[in-house]
Amino acid sequence: MVEFVETTTLKVIAVAIFTDFDRLNDHTKYTFKSSISFFMTIQQFKTESIKNLTQTSPSPALDVEVLLLHALGFTKTELLMKRDMELSEEKEEWLNEAVERRAAGLPVAYITGHKEFYGYDFLVTPAVLIPKPDTEILVSRAVELILEKIEANPDRLLTVCDMCTGSGCIALSVLKSLYESERVPQERLPKFTLVDISGPALEIARKNAEALLLGAGADGKENLLERVRFVQSNLFEQLPYQFDLVLTNPPYVPSSLTDELLKDGRSEPRLALDGDITITGDRAESDDGLEIIRNLMPQIYDHTVSGGFFLMETGEYNMRGAENLSYRAGFRNTQVFTDLEGQERVLYGEKKAGM
Repeated sequence: MVEFVETTTLKVIAVAIFTDFDRLNDHTKYTFKSSISFFMTIQQFKTESIKNLTQTSPSPALDVEVLLLHALGFTKTELLMKRDMELSEEKEEWLNEAVERRAAGLPVAYITGHKEFYGYDFLVTPAVLIPKPDTEILVSRAVELILEKIEANPDRLLTVCDMCTGSGCIALSVLKSLYESERVPQERLPKFTLVDISGPALEIARKNAEALLLGAGADGKENLLERVRFVQSNLFEQLPYQFDLVLTNPPYVPSSLTDELLKDGRSEPRLALDGDITITGDRAESDDGLEIIRNLMPQIYDHTVSGGFFLMETGEYNMRGAENLSYRAGFRNTQVFTDLEGQERVLYGEKKAGM
């Protein structure tokens, strides 16, 4: 007997009920089950997936929404308006696999390959750290300070170094924002040097630069991509020159905390997290996340012009240690800026004129 029932979405589906189903031969069973296929609606998938991620993700609803938006190419409004639309077999298969990967701990950004940062879309892979909202504080401060410095130095073309660039999100966001502000003539936009010890990370930074900067420029006359260059280097080892400004988000997480963070399957590169690594790449005896900064801070000082400054992101748990290291290196007039949650996050320091 075949019974027909009407769903809440007013679609009629067939539900086969066989009282003697076991008597049927295997071929008949297979033929019957294969003749009917059901695909989830967007809302059904969303409800089921949120339930599946509740135990493993701190933001299951947001995760599922981002995966759906990426897979379907919808806006948030379209996703809401088309919630009763059935998913295709191909989309449902990809989404189910994506939810499984998220449940295993892989961040959504690595699953989609994209992360929004400072209003721009960045390519990300496990070769780079996923850009975090708190780092936008560093970008906004950098834009403000660079604008002030450009106005104070009308005859100079500023140079900026983004040390430990990773995806390039800091330098590229600053450059793009300066260009879009229309407060700076294009010919006076600073030149940026993006530096990382990781070759794969620099490749991601290059791709992001091409995506964000290629073709940008007044009337297409100048390519903003010409304002950036990439250098693979262990800190400043391959950089024999100075900069007006150094921006950096170096590894600053203590080794023991890095061990704990990576247990959840997030797959972020340890190289971009662990701050207790010596200049030779060995694990330091310290466990305060400051070993790389101990080596980096005096190098920043040596590679900053007189009257220049730096902005560095670090942890609320070692900010004061980093500030002390900056003072010992020779920087003065240090300031600490807090992140969106009020935690100490970005350190600023100046190299006195004449030094």
